[in-house]
Amino acid sequence: MTKRGETGSIFKDLTRRNFLTSSATTAALLMAARKLLPSGAYAAPVTPEVTGAKLGFIALTDAAPLIIAKEKGLFAKFGMPDVEVSKQASWGATRDNLVLGGAANGIDGAHVLTPMPYLIHSGKVTQNNQKLPMAIVARLNYDCQGISVAQEYAGTGVGLDSSKLREAFARKKAEGKEVKVAMTFPGGTHDLWLRYWLAAGGIDPDKDVSTIVVPPPQMVANMKVGNMDAFCVGEPWNEQLVHQGVGFTAATTGELWQGHPEKALGLRADFIDKNPNAVKALLMAVMEAQQWCDAIENKEEMASLVGKRQWMNVPTPDIIGRLKGDINYGNGRVSTGTDLYMKFWKGGVSYPFKSHDAWFLAENVRWGKFAPETDIKALVGEVNREDLWREAAKDLGVAQADIPASPSRGIETFFDGKSFDPENPSAYLASLLIKASA
Repeated sequence: MTKRGETGSIFKDLTRRNFLTSSATTAALLMAARKLLPSGAYAAPVTPEVTGAKLGFIALTDAAPLIIAKEKGLFAKFGMPDVEVSKQASWGATRDNLVLGGAANGIDGAHVLTPMPYLIHSGKVTQNNQKLPMAIVARLNYDCQGISVAQEYAGTGVGLDSSKLREAFARKKAEGKEVKVAMTFPGGTHDLWLRYWLAAGGIDPDKDVSTIVVPPPQMVANMKVGNMDAFCVGEPWNEQLVHQGVGFTAATTGELWQGHPEKALGLRADFIDKNPNAVKALLMAVMEAQQWCDAIENKEEMASLVGKRQWMNVPTPDIIGRLKGDINYGNGRVSTGTDLYMKFWKGGVSYPFKSHDAWFLAENVRWGKFAPETDIKALVGEVNREDLWREAAKDLGVAQADIPASPSRGIETFFDGKSFDPENPSAYLASLLIKASA
């Protein structure tokens, strides 16, 4: 074993040939590592206060950055070899384990639906309305969720335009039957995508249908036995539904809002306060994993890794198609090579834009989760920690061109022509015809 004090004598023993050979080998290894993990050189990180953290995830493809960071040893690379990435049974279980915290056999952070940290921080979804300070420190992905419909509605021709379901739903209700649509967590992204899609077609999600909560991995099984008429969930469950012939995808969420934010990395605020260096290490590992996930040449391996039993327990064919933008909608429509694939890095995906969080809050005001007088800007300022992302990106050596200049992506436009100005959420809300307060 070589000791620190013996380094000088070892270099004296190297011949010129050995030195050159060693240098060439090192250069080759560094080049290979850069190709595999494209962030390249990074500043020497400060030592994390802890070597581990407990992070939760739901069995969804967009949890890939956490899974890949663990599989590829990236948490260890940045000084945190003891990070645990543990599967959660549902988003409700994720919430409950965040409330418990890692020190009490819960979790310190998680792959979360973007609005969840706000709902938990404000006590809107916790027992006894207990407020738990939370933070969003990174976005994990854009796009590639799906709105799927039971096979019995294939004849309606429903797609991006949900209005084609109005008559079928009304007829079913007239027969005394309940029309049920499923999402994964009240106030979460899937709830909001589903509501937006229905309302844009003139279907009131609070009056014309019954909304139920179903954990993502249980969506396909529940539709198979007729427990719901439509659902919104992330992948691979929409693609698996199609492969099993149980239903079809009416639209992907990227068709509702191209380049939309989806999941985030959320952390308890007290974990951040106690362990700022560890948070930076976590962020650097996740960012590097996102770069790896974004590379097209890694998609097959990524699908194989996240599909493993301990992560999602799903065969690669149920995952790979929509990762690449190849979409079999299941109703005779097939699109290949689209730009609706799941995005992890390029184009500022990882950066948590404050303007995006403002839209999710506005939608939750729309549907009654937050009061109309909610100060959206102030609440975003409490929870969104894009400053921590920027610090980690700088230390990781992320190119300046890949670091957004502003915390706002500006005005966003949706498939139905509506637009959202993050500087004027009230104008957006006023433009919507169907909402909880209507």
